[in-house]
Amino acid sequence: MRIASLLPAATEMLFAIGVGDDVVAVSHECDFPPAARDIPRVTHALLPDGLEAGELDRAVRDLGEQGRALYEVDESRLRALAPELIVTQGLCDVCAVSLDEVNEIAGRMDPGPEVLPLSPTTFGEVLGDLRTLAQATDAKDAAVDVVRAIADRVDRVRLGARDARPVRVAALEWLEPVYTAGHWTPQLVEYAGGDDVAGFAGQPSECTTWEAIALAAPEIVVVMPCGYDAERAFEEAETYAEELAELGVRKVVAVDGAALFSRPGPRLVDGLETLAHILHPERFPQAPSPVLEVLF
Repeated sequence: MRIASLLPAATEMLFAIGVGDDVVAVSHECDFPPAARDIPRVTHALLPDGLEAGELDRAVRDLGEQGRALYEVDESRLRALAPELIVTQGLCDVCAVSLDEVNEIAGRMDPGPEVLPLSPTTFGEVLGDLRTLAQATDAKDAAVDVVRAIADRVDRVRLGARDARPVRVAALEWLEPVYTAGHWTPQLVEYAGGDDVAGFAGQPSECTTWEAIALAAPEIVVVMPCGYDAERAFEEAETYAEELAELGVRKVVAVDGAALFSRPGPRLVDGLETLAHILHPERFPQAPSPVLEVLF
């Protein structure tokens, strides 16, 4: 089967269940596993590079108000690659090409490919998407193994944190303006032995204020800007160090939001293990990904 994956998380899933060799096209943001970087790109962003966080937020809002897209599909290249299955998303137009555009393009192709949208809002739905992809690509046995391995790691974390005092956490997905992380992230916080006092499981990420976060009285703030790695997240945290310091928390850390939290794919379990280390280092001495502490 020839597959086009227009969603980084889907690309990771397809490789995880052993059908990476069938992927003939990916989005411009598909960078994991490394083999995905060699696959033809069929999308590009319409926003300029190098924008600061606040500028990027304003640019996204402006395009949305104008009814304009953030991304564009190279239709001619996609046609030439002739996918039988296009995997995309219907959750967030800021994250990837819109589902409407993909459906329109697929409708103009002959033969027309199947379009499979993924729109998870919880950790359980992410695992469900793995099964959905496996069903569509005849890789059910491999998916069973992947889901079982992820579930085993989740169980180990939950067991290790079971009788620990829950740590009050604010997970921040953006800092200008400030957004709390939603969807699956509050669940991961809970599994890791925390209490997410700012976000709501299964609900979209929410724009808030520094004052509202302070009133929630978190003990630890985890800075995980959507699409940024740990080093860029740390830079953002330093830029807003004054606002973070005024929250009165005992610790602020920056993590790789792009790899571990923004993408609803297999590496969310790495994010869980990273959170467990942040919240209860005495029980989880190792983190699978860098954790950069912000000092004031």
